Amino acid sequence: MSGTDLEELSVVATAEETDLPWCVVVHDDPVNLMSFVQLVFRRIFGYSTEKAMALMLEVHHAGRSIVWRGEREKAELYVQQLQSYQLLAVMERVEE
Repeated sequence: MSGTDLEELSVVATAEETDLPWCVVVHDDPVNLMSFVQLVFRRIFGYSTEKAMALMLEVHHAGRSIVWRGEREKAELYVQQLQSYQLLAVMERVEE
């Protein structure tokens, strides 16, 4: 393979990686109150009280919860917003 072929493969692979669904994951922490976590989910994602509570309880009981799935750029924004509220949030690529 020539250098040009490798560059084209790299561009295709990078484009495919950004197109894959991404998950925003929130991990449990010993600092934030459950009511605060629920409030943050409602503010950032616009979730109903019931959905925010269900996700918060999953974080609390399971230690983590996937709170959103979608495109990479939006996932990066959500992680940044969650972290600005001092929540332990990361993004993970969904392997299909």
